[in-house]
Amino acid sequence: IVFNSLSEDLGGFREQILPTALDGVLERSDVLALLNHDKSRGILARNRYGKGSLFLEIDDKGLRYSFEAPHTALGDETLEYLKRGEITSSSFAFSIDEDAWEKQEDGTYIRTIKRFKKIYDVSPVFEPAYQAATACKRFAEIQEEDRKAMEEAQRIAEEEKRTALEKYYNNLKEKIKNYL
Repeated sequence: IVFNSLSEDLGGFREQILPTALDGVLERSDVLALLNHDKSRGILARNRYGKGSLFLEIDDKGLRYSFEAPHTALGDETLEYLKRGEITSSSFAFSIDEDAWEKQEDGTYIRTIKRFKKIYDVSPVFEPAYQAATACKRFAEIQEEDRKAMEEAQRIAEEEKRTALEKYYNNLKEKIKNYL
């Protein structure tokens, strides 16, 4: 969610969101992270009334979200889309508590969202309503770095285990040799 930024044409109107629109809304919302708003595929993360695996942060630009992708087909698919640059945008689903409509000279309208009632989901999407709302592969890169670090730690642990076993074997061999 980006404050004070006009959406794409949403069918005869565009909308913008005031910075006050999110005041108190996260505490009353059960927010899901979904791929392309599709709840039937499962969820990527969740923030239930301010707590959960979906991190939500409001700053002077808008609402930022992040999460660790789950080790599921959906999580892997989302990371792959982000890594390949096929998803670069975000979207969100919401209900309105207060808004205002202003007719423009060309006959279209601008809807100003003054206050959300609830936020239902934040989603990495293929086609956003707001071009300014982005999704990045930063968490995909972090996931990949974590996986590589884990593999390296496992490799080192295996090497240390092998070295310890070789040392034990050689000591045992020496004891048997001295015993005979």
